[in-house]
Amino acid sequence: MVFKRKKIISVISVLLIASILFTVLPACKGGAAGSKDLRKITVILDWVPNTNHTGIYIARENGYYSDKGLQVEIIQPSEGGSADLVAADKGEFGISYQEQVTYARTAENPLPVVAIAAIIQHNTSGFASPADRNIKSPADFEGKKYGGWGSPMEEAMLRGLMEKYGADYSKLEIVNIGASDFFTSVERDVDFAWIYYGWDGIRAELIGFPIDFMLLQDVDPVLDFYTPIIIASEDTIKNDPDLVRSFLSATEKGYSFAIENPQEAADIFLSDNSELDREMVTASQKYLSNNYISYSEGWGIMKKDIWEGFSSWMYDNSLLNMMLETDYAYTNEFLPE
Repeated sequence: MVFKRKKIISVISVLLIASILFTVLPACKGGAAGSKDLRKITVILDWVPNTNHTGIYIARENGYYSDKGLQVEIIQPSEGGSADLVAADKGEFGISYQEQVTYARTAENPLPVVAIAAIIQHNTSGFASPADRNIKSPADFEGKKYGGWGSPMEEAMLRGLMEKYGADYSKLEIVNIGASDFFTSVERDVDFAWIYYGWDGIRAELIGFPIDFMLLQDVDPVLDFYTPIIIASEDTIKNDPDLVRSFLSATEKGYSFAIENPQEAADIFLSDNSELDREMVTASQKYLSNNYISYSEGWGIMKKDIWEGFSSWMYDNSLLNMMLETDYAYTNEFLPE
């Protein structure tokens, strides 16, 4: 009888502990509140998950969003870009870039989207080519093949840079390679392409593929535009400002963690995106952790001269039908102080 009683007590104890763990652990992972108390919101990425997005994944996995009462779903865009989807209320927040917001707000049928934070404060993109093509400046684009995705902005940028450096734009051949891999394209079809150094540039380092890389702002300072950025709709900003503040507060905490802990940040990101190459993600994260913040004012801050300078450049190159009203295109109001 004593043995049976002890066994019953033991079973009851196990069940009680399991019940407590079942109740408490989900709340611990997500933060202070249980999931039933959290507000569900959606973040729409600009592309496939990559290290530009790490801070968002960290904020979700480390419970920074749930500490603010938020349950965040991260999705990839299906049809249309993130600006179209955010404007259509398919998600509260999206990942975009300055060019997209500028086009969206100056279109014949404008989209009411607003940039609320810069994920990276200096452009990390530029033109890359295999070192054996000897492309050192835009003057060397003459007589070469460029692989792009058929954007009018690409053509305007190439034309403007070649004219600035005294090259003949008519002697550049442009090939639409779509979303083809950079390395495959330059080995088979073209001489150079536009890449983000934090991804393809880092990959070139890892596989021992020598490239020449021209950072855009090094060849023309006006091309130091914000990419990527976080956007929200005008309606969300007007009607739910506390949501915007809470989301950015938690997101800033996620990027701060990534800056201070690049290896652990990569591990957290990979826990949600295990299909990606671990070595590549880790190296990319270490690079970007040094680039998320460039301004002394802190993460996310955007500056008016960058918005005005780049939108003026787009207008001067006939990419816009009207000048952008920059005061309505971005805001730093909701960033943590």
